[in-house]
Amino acid sequence: MQNVFRAITQTVPISRFNRGLAGQIFSEVKKSGPKVVMKNNEAEVVIMSPSQYTELMDLLNDYGLLSLATERMEHYDPSSLITEDEMDRELGITQEEYDSVGEVEFE
Repeated sequence: MQNVFRAITQTVPISRFNRGLAGQIFSEVKKSGPKVVMKNNEAEVVIMSPSQYTELMDLLNDYGLLSLATERMEHYDPSSLITEDEMDRELGITQEEYDSVGEVEFE
């Protein structure tokens, strides 16, 4: 029953926009969350605040990174790792070259 109530309260008929009630709908979105705009009895668009959209995109990005990390860990083989010293030798990097770089800033 809760899902039915949420569906009813989160939908907005397109006719409300046509009657000039966009400002009122936007206030409702800010107050109670995203709304689904219905047109011809079908969901047309979803309206949400910029902060809700940003949060959703951040969650989606985090999920993508977690999926990628999980996939990579499935193929992780500790025996294939090499030390930093081995990598430096392989790439021909010397300690003098590291020292000459100076301070590095990360943002």
